[in-house]
Amino acid sequence: YGNLKILVPMLSGASEINQTLQFIEGVKQSLANEGIPYSQDVPVGGMIEIPAAALTPNIFIKKLGFLSIGTNDLIQYTLAIDRTDEEVSHLYDPLHPAVLQLMAMVISGASKAGVPISVCGEMAGELAYTRLLLGMGLRQFSMQPAQLLGTKQRVLTTNLTEVVPIVQKILRADDPMKIRDLLDKLNAA
Repeated sequence: YGNLKILVPMLSGASEINQTLQFIEGVKQSLANEGIPYSQDVPVGGMIEIPAAALTPNIFIKKLGFLSIGTNDLIQYTLAIDRTDEEVSHLYDPLHPAVLQLMAMVISGASKAGVPISVCGEMAGELAYTRLLLGMGLRQFSMQPAQLLGTKQRVLTTNLTEVVPIVQKILRADDPMKIRDLLDKLNAA
């Protein structure tokens, strides 16, 4: 009843996507056999939160109706850092060049293919990253309700013609200090 979407977490490649889609078709068949009404057109999407998924976005784009980048896990798995382990959590860095490149690649691929993509996790609701994500081409954010008003205001006051060139510089940078300086410039725009 109502509008339903299925978002599948922790997918790493085509075989897992295919298994998931087969399982969903099996459930639909079971519902049909039992005479239980259901929507035939429930969109199925996938979380991009494992580097293997981020490196092969075309597989996900071809097989799924929408994508969502799970930033918390993508950062953790890309950098091999447990963000809850106090010994190494200081190394958890959303602005690491590898993380930014993976995110930009997935957002670009989905956008070019016309597949809806969102970002969830701490980055989505952090104002310091809103313009960065917009400059990468992101147009859908998933966040805690308390973060909505600030993020909405940041989106409304963002001039993409000013933001995109700075984001391109950020994506080409490999020095963490340069990236942070450019992010400050981005947020001052």
